[in-house]
Amino acid sequence: MKKAIFYLSLACALCSCAGTGGGGTVYLSDFMDESSSEDAVCAVRAALEQCKDTKAAKLVLPGGTLNLKPDCAYEKYLFISNNTENLMRIVFDLSGMKNFEIDGNGTELVFTGFVTPFYLDGCENVLIKDLSIDYTRTFHSEGTVKAVGDGWLDLSFPDDYIYKIDNGLLHFYDENGTVYPYSHLLEFDAEKREPAFHAYDYWLYEEGNRAEELPSGDVRLYVENIKATVGNVMVLGASARYNPVFPISDSEDVTLRHVNIYHGGGMGVIAQKVRNIELDTVNVLPAPGSGRMVSITADATHFSNCKGYIRMIGCDFENQIDDPSNIHGLYMAVKKILGPDKVLLKWCNTGQYGVDYIEPGMTLEIVNNKTVTSYASRTVKAVERLNKEYTAVTFTEELPEGLEINHAVAEDGEYPDVLVSGCRFAGNRARGLLIGSRGHVVVEDCYFHVPGAAILFEGDANYWFEQSGVRDVMLRNNVFDCCNYGSPHWGAACIAVGTRIPEKETSRYHRNITVTGNTFKVFDNRVVNLFCTDGFVFENNTIETSDAYPASNMDKDRFIYRYSDNISICE
Repeated sequence: MKKAIFYLSLACALCSCAGTGGGGTVYLSDFMDESSSEDAVCAVRAALEQCKDTKAAKLVLPGGTLNLKPDCAYEKYLFISNNTENLMRIVFDLSGMKNFEIDGNGTELVFTGFVTPFYLDGCENVLIKDLSIDYTRTFHSEGTVKAVGDGWLDLSFPDDYIYKIDNGLLHFYDENGTVYPYSHLLEFDAEKREPAFHAYDYWLYEEGNRAEELPSGDVRLYVENIKATVGNVMVLGASARYNPVFPISDSEDVTLRHVNIYHGGGMGVIAQKVRNIELDTVNVLPAPGSGRMVSITADATHFSNCKGYIRMIGCDFENQIDDPSNIHGLYMAVKKILGPDKVLLKWCNTGQYGVDYIEPGMTLEIVNNKTVTSYASRTVKAVERLNKEYTAVTFTEELPEGLEINHAVAEDGEYPDVLVSGCRFAGNRARGLLIGSRGHVVVEDCYFHVPGAAILFEGDANYWFEQSGVRDVMLRNNVFDCCNYGSPHWGAACIAVGTRIPEKETSRYHRNITVTGNTFKVFDNRVVNLFCTDGFVFENNTIETSDAYPASNMDKDRFIYRYSDNISICE
Protein backbone atom coordinates (compact mmCIF):
# COMPACT_ATOMS: atom_id res chain seq x y z
CA MET A 1 0.00 0.00 0.00
CA LYS A 2 2.82 2.42 0.88
CA LYS A 3 4.49 1.70 -2.47
CA ALA A 4 1.23 2.36 -4.29
CA ILE A 5 0.81 5.70 -2.54
CA PHE A 6 4.45 6.60 -3.32
CA TYR A 7 4.08 5.83 -7.03
CA LEU A 8 0.78 7.73 -7.22
CA SER A 9 2.40 10.77 -5.59
CA LEU A 10 5.38 10.47 -7.92
CA ALA A 11 3.12 10.29 -10.97
CA CYS A 12 1.30 13.45 -9.90
CA ALA A 13 4.60 15.23 -9.28
CA LEU A 14 5.92 14.25 -12.70
CA CYS A 15 2.70 15.42 -14.34
CA SER A 16 2.96 18.72 -12.48
CA CYS A 17 6.42 19.29 -13.87
CA ALA A 18 5.52 18.44 -17.44
CA GLY A 19 4.71 21.01 -20.12
CA THR A 20 6.35 24.30 -20.94
CA GLY A 21 3.46 26.39 -22.25
CA GLY A 22 3.72 30.13 -21.80
CA GLY A 23 0.87 32.61 -22.25
CA GLY A 24 -1.62 32.65 -25.09
CA THR A 25 -2.73 29.05 -25.57
CA VAL A 26 -1.93 26.06 -23.36
CA TYR A 27 -2.33 22.52 -24.70
CA LEU A 28 -3.29 19.80 -22.23
CA SER A 29 -1.44 17.23 -24.37
CA ASP A 30 1.86 18.89 -23.37
CA PHE A 31 1.23 17.81 -19.77
CA MET A 32 0.20 14.23 -20.43
CA ASP A 33 2.34 11.10 -20.11
CA GLU A 34 1.70 7.36 -20.20
CA SER A 35 -0.18 7.41 -16.91
CA SER A 36 -2.66 9.95 -18.29
CA SER A 37 -4.50 7.29 -20.28
CA GLU A 38 -5.70 5.84 -16.98
CA ASP A 39 -6.26 9.15 -15.21
CA ALA A 40 -5.56 12.57 -16.70
CA VAL A 41 -6.42 14.62 -13.60
CA CYS A 42 -2.77 15.34 -12.71
CA ALA A 43 -2.20 16.66 -16.21
CA VAL A 44 -5.33 18.82 -15.95
CA ARG A 45 -4.12 20.30 -12.66
CA ALA A 46 -0.71 21.08 -14.07
CA ALA A 47 -2.17 22.65 -17.19
CA LEU A 48 -4.60 24.79 -15.20
CA GLU A 49 -1.80 26.01 -12.93
CA GLN A 50 0.16 26.95 -16.04
CA CYS A 51 -2.85 28.84 -17.36
CA LYS A 52 -3.18 30.77 -14.11
CA ASP A 53 0.54 31.51 -13.81
CA THR A 54 0.84 32.79 -17.39
CA LYS A 55 -2.66 34.32 -17.60
CA ALA A 56 -3.27 32.16 -20.65
CA ALA A 57 -6.32 32.93 -22.76
CA LYS A 58 -7.10 29.35 -23.73
CA LEU A 59 -6.69 25.72 -22.69
CA VAL A 60 -7.09 23.23 -25.56
CA LEU A 61 -8.03 19.64 -24.78
CA PRO A 62 -6.53 16.83 -26.89
CA GLY A 63 -9.67 15.27 -28.40
CA GLY A 64 -10.58 11.62 -28.01
CA THR A 65 -11.44 10.34 -24.53
CA LEU A 66 -10.00 11.51 -21.22
CA ASN A 67 -10.42 9.34 -18.13
CA LEU A 68 -10.70 11.39 -14.95
CA LYS A 69 -10.72 10.05 -11.39
CA PRO A 70 -11.04 11.71 -7.97
CA ASP A 71 -7.65 10.66 -6.55
CA CYS A 72 -5.67 13.79 -7.51
CA ALA A 73 -8.61 16.17 -7.91
CA TYR A 74 -8.99 19.50 -6.11
CA GLU A 75 -11.01 19.38 -2.90
CA LYS A 76 -13.37 22.03 -1.55
CA TYR A 77 -16.35 22.07 0.77
CA LEU A 78 -19.11 23.72 -1.25
CA PHE A 79 -22.60 25.00 -0.64
CA ILE A 80 -24.38 24.81 -3.98
CA SER A 81 -28.03 25.88 -4.11
CA ASN A 82 -30.45 22.95 -4.35
CA ASN A 83 -27.60 20.43 -4.40
CA THR A 84 -26.12 18.52 -1.48
CA GLU A 85 -23.48 20.38 0.50
CA ASN A 86 -20.33 18.29 0.79
CA LEU A 87 -16.58 18.08 0.46
CA MET A 88 -16.31 17.85 -3.33
CA ARG A 89 -13.51 16.53 -5.48
CA ILE A 90 -13.27 18.82 -8.51
CA VAL A 91 -11.32 18.19 -11.73
CA PHE A 92 -11.53 21.54 -13.58
CA ASP A 93 -11.44 24.14 -10.79
CA LEU A 94 -11.59 27.44 -12.67
CA SER A 95 -11.98 29.66 -9.61
CA GLY A 96 -10.92 33.24 -10.31
CA MET A 97 -10.29 32.70 -14.04
CA LYS A 98 -10.90 35.73 -16.26
CA ASN A 99 -10.98 36.13 -20.03
CA PHE A 100 -10.43 32.41 -20.40
CA GLU A 101 -11.60 29.67 -22.76
CA ILE A 102 -11.55 25.90 -22.61
CA ASP A 103 -11.69 24.49 -26.14
CA GLY A 104 -12.80 20.90 -25.73
CA ASN A 105 -11.79 20.03 -29.28
CA GLY A 106 -14.46 17.33 -29.31
CA THR A 107 -13.07 15.59 -26.21
CA GLU A 108 -15.23 13.19 -24.22
CA LEU A 109 -14.53 13.56 -20.51
CA VAL A 110 -15.30 10.31 -18.69
CA PHE A 111 -15.38 10.59 -14.90
CA THR A 112 -15.20 7.80 -12.34
CA GLY A 113 -16.65 7.99 -8.84
CA PHE A 114 -17.96 10.89 -6.79
CA VAL A 115 -16.23 13.74 -8.59
CA THR A 116 -17.47 17.12 -9.87
CA PRO A 117 -16.33 17.91 -13.42
CA PHE A 118 -16.18 21.76 -13.34
CA TYR A 119 -16.39 24.53 -10.77
CA LEU A 120 -16.54 28.23 -11.63
CA ASP A 121 -16.36 30.77 -8.81
CA GLY A 122 -15.44 34.43 -9.11
CA CYS A 123 -14.96 34.05 -12.86
CA GLU A 124 -15.35 36.65 -15.62
CA ASN A 125 -15.72 36.15 -19.36
CA VAL A 126 -15.26 32.37 -19.45
CA LEU A 127 -16.18 30.17 -22.43
CA ILE A 128 -16.31 26.37 -22.32
CA LYS A 129 -17.07 24.67 -25.61
CA ASP A 130 -17.04 21.53 -27.71
CA LEU A 131 -16.89 18.69 -25.20
CA SER A 132 -18.97 15.86 -23.71
CA ILE A 133 -19.28 14.60 -20.15
CA ASP A 134 -20.09 11.10 -18.96
CA TYR A 135 -19.39 8.74 -16.05
CA THR A 136 -18.23 5.12 -15.94
CA ARG A 137 -20.93 4.35 -13.38
CA THR A 138 -24.13 6.34 -13.07
CA PHE A 139 -25.26 7.73 -9.73
CA HIS A 140 -28.67 6.09 -10.22
CA SER A 141 -29.50 2.48 -11.12
CA GLU A 142 -31.89 0.98 -13.67
CA GLY A 143 -33.61 -2.41 -13.74
CA THR A 144 -36.14 -4.06 -16.04
CA VAL A 145 -39.44 -5.04 -14.43
CA LYS A 146 -39.85 -8.82 -14.73
CA ALA A 147 -42.85 -9.39 -12.46
CA VAL A 148 -45.11 -7.43 -10.11
CA GLY A 149 -47.18 -8.60 -7.15
CA ASP A 150 -48.88 -7.32 -4.04
CA GLY A 151 -46.21 -5.15 -2.39
CA TRP A 152 -43.25 -6.40 -4.47
CA LEU A 153 -41.67 -6.33 -7.90
CA ASP A 154 -38.89 -8.33 -9.53
CA LEU A 155 -36.11 -6.46 -11.28
CA SER A 156 -33.34 -7.60 -13.60
CA PHE A 157 -30.25 -5.39 -13.49
CA PRO A 158 -27.68 -5.16 -16.32
CA ASP A 159 -24.05 -5.86 -15.45
CA ASP A 160 -23.41 -2.09 -15.24
CA TYR A 161 -25.26 -2.03 -11.92
CA ILE A 162 -23.28 -4.11 -9.44
CA TYR A 163 -25.36 -4.92 -6.38
CA LYS A 164 -25.29 -6.90 -3.17
CA ILE A 165 -28.04 -7.79 -0.72
CA ASP A 166 -26.86 -7.37 2.87
CA ASN A 167 -29.14 -8.16 5.79
CA GLY A 168 -32.09 -8.16 3.45
CA LEU A 169 -31.34 -4.71 1.99
CA LEU A 170 -30.33 -3.93 -1.58
CA HIS A 171 -27.12 -1.92 -2.09
CA PHE A 172 -25.39 -0.81 -5.29
CA TYR A 173 -21.64 -0.46 -5.88
CA ASP A 174 -19.13 0.31 -8.58
CA GLU A 175 -16.18 -1.90 -9.47
CA ASN A 176 -14.09 -0.18 -6.77
CA GLY A 177 -16.61 -0.98 -4.04
CA THR A 178 -17.98 2.57 -3.75
CA VAL A 179 -21.60 2.60 -2.58
CA TYR A 180 -24.26 4.32 -4.71
CA PRO A 181 -27.28 4.90 -2.42
CA TYR A 182 -30.79 5.38 -3.76
CA SER A 183 -33.96 6.85 -2.27
CA HIS A 184 -36.85 6.53 -4.70
CA LEU A 185 -38.30 4.60 -7.62
CA LEU A 186 -39.80 5.93 -10.84
CA GLU A 187 -41.11 3.76 -13.67
CA PHE A 188 -40.15 4.59 -17.26
CA ASP A 189 -41.91 3.34 -20.39
CA ALA A 190 -39.35 1.14 -22.17
CA GLU A 191 -40.75 1.83 -25.65
CA LYS A 192 -41.52 5.53 -25.39
CA ARG A 193 -38.42 6.14 -23.24
CA GLU A 194 -40.15 8.48 -20.85
CA PRO A 195 -41.83 8.30 -17.42
CA ALA A 196 -44.65 5.78 -17.61
CA PHE A 197 -48.19 7.04 -18.05
CA HIS A 198 -49.43 8.44 -14.72
CA ALA A 199 -46.40 7.02 -12.91
CA TYR A 200 -45.28 8.68 -9.71
CA ASP A 201 -42.41 8.42 -7.24
CA TYR A 202 -42.12 5.74 -4.59
CA TRP A 203 -39.94 7.13 -1.81
CA LEU A 204 -37.98 4.48 0.03
CA TYR A 205 -36.66 4.18 3.55
CA GLU A 206 -34.46 1.53 5.07
CA GLU A 207 -37.39 -0.41 6.44
CA GLY A 208 -39.22 -0.17 3.12
CA ASN A 209 -36.78 -1.61 0.60
CA ARG A 210 -36.31 -5.14 1.86
CA ALA A 211 -34.98 -7.31 -0.94
CA GLU A 212 -34.00 -10.85 -1.81
CA GLU A 213 -32.22 -12.47 -4.73
CA LEU A 214 -34.28 -15.04 -6.61
CA PRO A 215 -32.98 -18.29 -8.13
CA SER A 216 -33.42 -16.65 -11.55
CA GLY A 217 -30.87 -13.99 -10.63
CA ASP A 218 -33.52 -11.29 -10.46
CA VAL A 219 -34.00 -9.13 -7.37
CA ARG A 220 -37.32 -9.02 -5.56
CA LEU A 221 -37.78 -5.61 -4.00
CA TYR A 222 -40.55 -5.12 -1.46
CA VAL A 223 -42.32 -1.76 -1.78
CA GLU A 224 -45.71 -1.01 -0.32
CA ASN A 225 -48.48 -0.42 -2.90
CA ILE A 226 -46.03 -0.71 -5.80
CA LYS A 227 -47.46 -0.71 -9.32
CA ALA A 228 -45.55 -1.20 -12.57
CA THR A 229 -45.77 -2.80 -16.01
CA VAL A 230 -43.68 -5.82 -16.89
CA GLY A 231 -41.05 -4.88 -19.45
CA ASN A 232 -40.75 -1.28 -18.32
CA VAL A 233 -37.65 0.15 -16.65
CA MET A 234 -37.61 1.02 -12.97
CA VAL A 235 -35.16 3.79 -12.14
CA LEU A 236 -33.75 3.84 -8.62
CA GLY A 237 -32.89 7.49 -8.16
CA ALA A 238 -29.79 8.73 -6.35
CA SER A 239 -30.39 9.68 -2.73
CA ALA A 240 -28.37 12.92 -2.89
CA ARG A 241 -26.98 15.48 -5.32
CA TYR A 242 -23.31 15.31 -4.46
CA ASN A 243 -21.73 16.17 -7.81
CA PRO A 244 -23.39 18.73 -10.08
CA VAL A 245 -21.65 19.02 -13.44
CA PHE A 246 -21.25 22.79 -13.79
CA PRO A 247 -21.73 24.60 -10.47
CA ILE A 248 -21.17 28.30 -11.19
CA SER A 249 -21.14 30.94 -8.45
CA ASP A 250 -20.45 34.68 -8.10
CA SER A 251 -19.35 35.00 -11.73
CA GLU A 252 -20.23 36.99 -14.83
CA ASP A 253 -20.28 36.53 -18.59
CA VAL A 254 -20.15 32.73 -18.67
CA THR A 255 -20.89 30.81 -21.87
CA LEU A 256 -21.24 27.07 -22.45
CA ARG A 257 -21.35 26.17 -26.14
CA HIS A 258 -21.76 22.80 -27.84
CA VAL A 259 -21.55 20.84 -24.59
CA ASN A 260 -23.14 17.40 -24.12
CA ILE A 261 -23.92 16.31 -20.58
CA TYR A 262 -24.66 12.60 -20.66
CA HIS A 263 -24.62 12.12 -16.91
CA GLY A 264 -23.95 13.85 -13.61
CA GLY A 265 -24.48 13.29 -9.90
CA GLY A 266 -26.59 16.40 -9.37
CA MET A 267 -27.75 19.24 -11.57
CA GLY A 268 -26.30 19.80 -15.02
CA VAL A 269 -25.76 23.56 -14.81
CA ILE A 270 -26.46 25.30 -11.50
CA ALA A 271 -25.76 29.04 -11.50
CA GLN A 272 -26.07 31.09 -8.32
CA LYS A 273 -25.41 34.82 -8.18
CA VAL A 274 -24.23 34.90 -11.80
CA ARG A 275 -24.54 37.90 -14.10
CA ASN A 276 -24.98 37.00 -17.77
CA ILE A 277 -24.94 33.31 -18.61
CA GLU A 278 -25.59 31.72 -21.99
CA LEU A 279 -26.14 28.06 -22.83
CA ASP A 280 -25.76 27.60 -26.58
CA THR A 281 -26.50 24.06 -27.78
CA VAL A 282 -26.04 22.51 -24.34
CA ASN A 283 -27.59 19.06 -24.45
CA VAL A 284 -28.54 16.89 -21.48
CA LEU A 285 -29.20 13.42 -22.89
CA PRO A 286 -28.61 9.75 -22.10
CA ALA A 287 -25.26 8.77 -23.60
CA PRO A 288 -25.71 7.50 -27.17
CA GLY A 289 -25.35 3.74 -27.36
CA SER A 290 -25.41 3.33 -23.57
CA GLY A 291 -28.93 1.93 -23.41
CA ARG A 292 -29.58 4.08 -20.34
CA MET A 293 -33.00 5.51 -19.75
CA VAL A 294 -31.87 8.47 -17.65
CA SER A 295 -29.40 11.26 -18.36
CA ILE A 296 -28.63 13.10 -15.10
CA THR A 297 -29.98 12.72 -11.56
CA ALA A 298 -31.51 16.20 -11.06
CA ASP A 299 -32.43 19.40 -12.97
CA ALA A 300 -30.79 19.97 -16.33
CA THR A 301 -30.34 23.64 -15.37
CA HIS A 302 -31.10 25.78 -12.34
CA PHE A 303 -30.59 29.51 -11.74
CA SER A 304 -30.90 31.33 -8.40
CA ASN A 305 -30.39 35.03 -7.71
CA CYS A 306 -28.91 35.68 -11.14
CA LYS A 307 -28.77 39.04 -12.92
CA GLY A 308 -28.19 40.47 -16.38
CA TYR A 309 -29.39 37.77 -18.79
CA ILE A 310 -30.02 34.06 -18.88
CA ARG A 311 -30.05 32.62 -22.40
CA MET A 312 -30.74 29.03 -23.45
CA ILE A 313 -30.55 28.66 -27.21
CA GLY A 314 -30.88 25.46 -29.22
CA CYS A 315 -30.59 23.21 -26.14
CA ASP A 316 -31.97 19.70 -25.79
CA PHE A 317 -32.89 18.57 -22.27
CA GLU A 318 -34.18 14.99 -22.06
CA ASN A 319 -34.73 12.21 -19.53
CA GLN A 320 -33.21 13.82 -16.45
CA ILE A 321 -34.75 12.96 -13.06
CA ASP A 322 -36.01 16.49 -12.45
CA ASP A 323 -36.98 19.67 -14.26
CA PRO A 324 -35.22 21.05 -17.35
CA SER A 325 -34.91 24.47 -15.73
CA ASN A 326 -35.87 26.44 -12.63
CA ILE A 327 -35.26 30.18 -12.41
CA HIS A 328 -35.91 31.99 -9.14
CA GLY A 329 -34.61 34.09 -6.28
CA LEU A 330 -34.22 33.06 -2.64
CA TYR A 331 -36.26 33.87 0.45
CA MET A 332 -34.91 33.81 4.00
CA ALA A 333 -37.33 33.76 6.92
CA VAL A 334 -37.29 36.21 9.82
CA LYS A 335 -36.79 34.17 12.99
CA LYS A 336 -36.03 36.84 15.57
CA ILE A 337 -36.13 40.62 15.88
CA LEU A 338 -32.78 41.57 17.40
CA GLY A 339 -33.27 45.34 17.58
CA PRO A 340 -35.09 48.27 15.98
CA ASP A 341 -33.05 47.81 12.77
CA LYS A 342 -31.78 44.23 13.06
CA VAL A 343 -33.19 40.75 12.35
CA LEU A 344 -32.08 37.15 12.55
CA LEU A 345 -32.72 35.32 9.28
CA LYS A 346 -32.85 31.58 8.64
CA TRP A 347 -32.58 29.36 5.59
CA CYS A 348 -35.69 27.17 5.93
CA ASN A 349 -35.00 25.05 2.84
CA THR A 350 -32.03 22.79 3.62
CA GLY A 351 -31.06 22.89 -0.05
CA GLN A 352 -30.19 26.57 0.39
CA TYR A 353 -27.93 26.18 3.41
CA GLY A 354 -24.70 28.13 3.21
CA VAL A 355 -25.61 30.20 0.15
CA ASP A 356 -24.58 33.77 0.97
CA TYR A 357 -26.36 36.33 -1.16
CA ILE A 358 -27.12 39.25 1.17
CA GLU A 359 -24.50 42.04 0.99
CA PRO A 360 -24.18 45.57 2.42
CA GLY A 361 -25.86 48.12 0.18
CA MET A 362 -28.37 45.59 -1.17
CA THR A 363 -32.09 46.33 -1.07
CA LEU A 364 -34.28 43.60 0.40
CA GLU A 365 -38.01 43.30 -0.03
CA ILE A 366 -39.90 42.29 3.11
CA VAL A 367 -42.68 39.82 2.38
CA ASN A 368 -45.73 38.64 4.27
CA ASN A 369 -45.33 34.87 4.00
CA LYS A 370 -49.10 34.33 4.15
CA THR A 371 -49.84 36.43 1.07
CA VAL A 372 -46.32 36.35 -0.44
CA THR A 373 -46.65 40.05 -1.17
CA SER A 374 -44.01 42.67 -0.48
CA TYR A 375 -45.03 45.41 1.93
CA ALA A 376 -41.69 47.18 2.59
CA SER A 377 -38.07 47.37 1.52
CA ARG A 378 -34.91 48.11 3.47
CA THR A 379 -31.25 48.69 2.64
CA VAL A 380 -28.67 46.37 4.16
CA LYS A 381 -26.08 48.05 6.38
CA ALA A 382 -24.22 45.03 7.80
CA VAL A 383 -24.29 41.24 7.45
CA GLU A 384 -23.09 38.70 10.01
CA ARG A 385 -23.17 35.09 8.90
CA LEU A 386 -23.51 33.03 12.06
CA ASN A 387 -23.45 29.61 10.38
CA LYS A 388 -24.86 27.88 7.33
CA GLU A 389 -28.44 28.29 8.61
CA TYR A 390 -28.56 31.71 10.28
CA THR A 391 -27.53 35.22 9.28
CA ALA A 392 -27.97 38.46 11.22
CA VAL A 393 -28.73 41.55 9.11
CA THR A 394 -28.68 45.19 10.18
CA PHE A 395 -30.51 47.75 8.01
CA THR A 396 -29.82 51.44 7.46
CA GLU A 397 -33.45 52.15 8.43
CA GLU A 398 -35.68 50.93 11.23
CA LEU A 399 -37.74 47.81 10.66
CA PRO A 400 -41.23 48.35 9.20
CA GLU A 401 -44.36 48.23 11.28
CA GLY A 402 -46.13 44.92 11.09
CA LEU A 403 -42.99 42.81 10.74
CA GLU A 404 -43.65 39.36 12.19
CA ILE A 405 -41.72 36.16 12.78
CA ASN A 406 -41.79 33.98 9.62
CA HIS A 407 -42.13 36.94 7.31
CA ALA A 408 -39.46 36.64 4.63
CA VAL A 409 -36.85 38.75 2.86
CA ALA A 410 -35.38 38.50 -0.63
CA GLU A 411 -33.17 40.59 -2.86
CA ASP A 412 -35.16 43.31 -4.61
CA GLY A 413 -33.04 44.84 -7.32
CA GLU A 414 -32.06 43.67 -10.75
CA TYR A 415 -33.73 40.56 -12.09
CA PRO A 416 -32.45 38.62 -15.10
CA ASP A 417 -33.96 38.91 -18.56
CA VAL A 418 -34.57 35.37 -19.82
CA LEU A 419 -34.52 34.06 -23.38
CA VAL A 420 -35.30 30.40 -24.08
CA SER A 421 -35.29 29.84 -27.83
CA GLY A 422 -35.36 26.77 -30.06
CA CYS A 423 -35.01 24.29 -27.19
CA ARG A 424 -36.44 20.81 -26.69
CA PHE A 425 -37.75 19.42 -23.40
CA ALA A 426 -38.84 15.78 -23.23
CA GLY A 427 -38.90 12.54 -21.29
CA ASN A 428 -37.82 13.90 -17.92
CA ARG A 429 -39.35 13.53 -14.51
CA ALA A 430 -41.74 16.30 -13.44
CA ARG A 431 -42.19 19.61 -15.21
CA GLY A 432 -40.73 21.73 -18.04
CA LEU A 433 -39.69 25.32 -17.30
CA LEU A 434 -40.21 26.80 -13.84
CA ILE A 435 -40.14 30.53 -14.48
CA GLY A 436 -39.62 32.91 -11.59
CA SER A 437 -37.71 35.95 -12.86
CA ARG A 438 -39.26 39.42 -12.64
CA GLY A 439 -37.28 40.52 -15.67
CA HIS A 440 -38.39 40.28 -19.32
CA VAL A 441 -38.96 36.59 -20.15
CA VAL A 442 -39.37 35.14 -23.66
CA VAL A 443 -39.89 31.44 -24.42
CA GLU A 444 -40.16 30.89 -28.17
CA ASP A 445 -39.93 28.19 -30.84
CA CYS A 446 -39.52 25.42 -28.26
CA TYR A 447 -40.88 21.87 -28.09
CA PHE A 448 -42.33 20.50 -24.85
CA HIS A 449 -43.24 16.88 -24.17
CA VAL A 450 -43.02 16.54 -20.41
CA PRO A 451 -45.07 14.52 -17.89
CA GLY A 452 -46.17 17.53 -15.85
CA ALA A 453 -46.83 21.19 -16.52
CA ALA A 454 -44.78 22.45 -19.45
CA ILE A 455 -44.59 25.94 -17.95
CA LEU A 456 -44.95 26.35 -14.21
CA PHE A 457 -44.98 29.64 -12.35
CA GLU A 458 -44.14 28.93 -8.73
CA GLY A 459 -42.56 30.70 -5.77
CA ASP A 460 -43.46 30.62 -2.10
CA ALA A 461 -42.21 31.73 1.30
CA ASN A 462 -43.41 28.72 3.26
CA TYR A 463 -42.07 25.52 1.69
CA TRP A 464 -39.41 25.82 -1.05
CA PHE A 465 -38.67 29.48 -0.19
CA GLU A 466 -38.06 30.35 -3.84
CA GLN A 467 -38.74 33.95 -4.82
CA SER A 468 -40.78 34.38 -7.97
CA GLY A 469 -43.61 36.66 -9.01
CA VAL A 470 -43.17 37.20 -12.75
CA ARG A 471 -43.90 40.60 -14.26
CA ASP A 472 -43.40 40.27 -18.04
CA VAL A 473 -43.61 36.87 -19.77
CA MET A 474 -44.10 36.04 -23.47
CA LEU A 475 -44.71 32.43 -24.55
CA ARG A 476 -44.88 32.31 -28.35
CA ASN A 477 -44.66 29.87 -31.26
CA ASN A 478 -44.03 26.81 -29.07
CA VAL A 479 -45.37 23.27 -29.44
CA PHE A 480 -46.84 21.68 -26.31
CA ASP A 481 -47.13 18.03 -27.25
CA CYS A 482 -49.22 15.90 -24.87
CA CYS A 483 -47.90 17.24 -21.59
CA ASN A 484 -49.27 16.17 -18.19
CA TYR A 485 -49.00 12.45 -18.96
CA GLY A 486 -47.20 11.68 -15.70
CA SER A 487 -47.99 12.04 -12.04
CA PRO A 488 -50.92 14.33 -11.20
CA HIS A 489 -48.64 15.95 -8.62
CA TRP A 490 -46.50 17.48 -11.38
CA GLY A 491 -48.91 20.13 -12.65
CA ALA A 492 -52.58 21.08 -12.77
CA ALA A 493 -52.44 22.02 -16.49
CA CYS A 494 -50.03 22.50 -19.38
CA ILE A 495 -49.47 26.09 -18.29
CA ALA A 496 -50.01 26.39 -14.57
CA VAL A 497 -49.37 28.39 -11.44
CA GLY A 498 -48.21 26.31 -8.49
CA THR A 499 -47.55 29.02 -5.93
CA ARG A 500 -48.39 28.20 -2.31
CA ILE A 501 -50.27 31.23 -0.93
CA PRO A 502 -52.20 30.64 2.31
CA GLU A 503 -54.17 33.92 2.19
CA LYS A 504 -54.99 34.15 -1.49
CA GLU A 505 -57.96 36.51 -1.70
CA THR A 506 -55.92 39.70 -2.08
CA SER A 507 -52.63 38.30 -3.42
CA ARG A 508 -51.77 38.75 -7.11
CA TYR A 509 -48.31 37.26 -7.18
CA HIS A 510 -47.75 36.70 -10.91
CA ARG A 511 -48.44 39.38 -13.50
CA ASN A 512 -48.52 40.06 -17.23
CA ILE A 513 -48.23 36.69 -18.96
CA THR A 514 -48.96 36.41 -22.70
CA VAL A 515 -49.46 33.11 -24.55
CA THR A 516 -49.73 33.52 -28.32
CA GLY A 517 -49.13 31.59 -31.53
CA ASN A 518 -48.57 28.24 -29.80
CA THR A 519 -49.81 24.75 -30.67
CA PHE A 520 -51.28 22.58 -27.90
CA LYS A 521 -51.70 18.87 -28.64
CA VAL A 522 -53.86 17.54 -25.83
CA PHE A 523 -55.27 14.26 -24.55
CA ASP A 524 -55.80 16.01 -21.19
CA ASN A 525 -58.31 18.85 -21.33
CA ARG A 526 -56.46 21.02 -18.81
CA VAL A 527 -54.59 23.71 -20.77
CA VAL A 528 -54.34 26.65 -18.35
CA ASN A 529 -54.70 26.79 -14.56
CA LEU A 530 -54.06 30.19 -12.95
CA PHE A 531 -53.95 31.22 -9.32
CA CYS A 532 -53.34 34.68 -7.82
CA THR A 533 -52.47 36.15 -11.22
CA ASP A 534 -53.06 39.65 -12.54
CA GLY A 535 -52.82 40.00 -16.31
CA PHE A 536 -52.98 36.91 -18.56
CA VAL A 537 -53.61 36.85 -22.32
CA PHE A 538 -54.26 33.65 -24.30
CA GLU A 539 -54.75 34.36 -28.00
CA ASN A 540 -54.08 33.02 -31.51
CA ASN A 541 -53.20 29.56 -30.23
CA THR A 542 -54.17 26.21 -31.79
CA ILE A 543 -55.54 23.37 -29.68
CA GLU A 544 -55.56 19.88 -31.23
CA THR A 545 -56.87 16.67 -29.70
CA SER A 546 -54.43 13.76 -29.61
CA ASP A 547 -54.99 10.03 -29.09
CA ALA A 548 -51.35 9.36 -28.14
CA TYR A 549 -52.48 8.61 -24.56
CA PRO A 550 -55.75 7.56 -22.95
CA ALA A 551 -58.07 10.55 -22.70
CA SER A 552 -57.78 12.12 -19.25
CA ASN A 553 -59.55 14.85 -17.33
CA MET A 554 -61.88 15.51 -20.23
CA ASP A 555 -64.55 16.50 -17.71
CA LYS A 556 -62.32 19.29 -16.37
CA ASP A 557 -62.45 22.87 -17.60
CA ARG A 558 -59.86 23.77 -20.21
CA PHE A 559 -59.17 27.14 -18.60
CA ILE A 560 -59.28 27.69 -14.85
CA TYR A 561 -58.43 30.93 -13.11
CA ARG A 562 -59.00 31.60 -9.43
CA TYR A 563 -58.26 34.69 -7.37
CA SER A 564 -57.11 36.39 -10.57
CA ASP A 565 -57.77 39.62 -12.44
CA ASN A 566 -57.52 40.88 -16.03
CA ILE A 567 -57.69 37.46 -17.70
CA SER A 568 -58.31 37.34 -21.46
CA ILE A 569 -58.92 33.93 -23.08
CA CYS A 570 -59.53 33.80 -26.85
CA GLU A 571 -59.71 30.20 -28.10
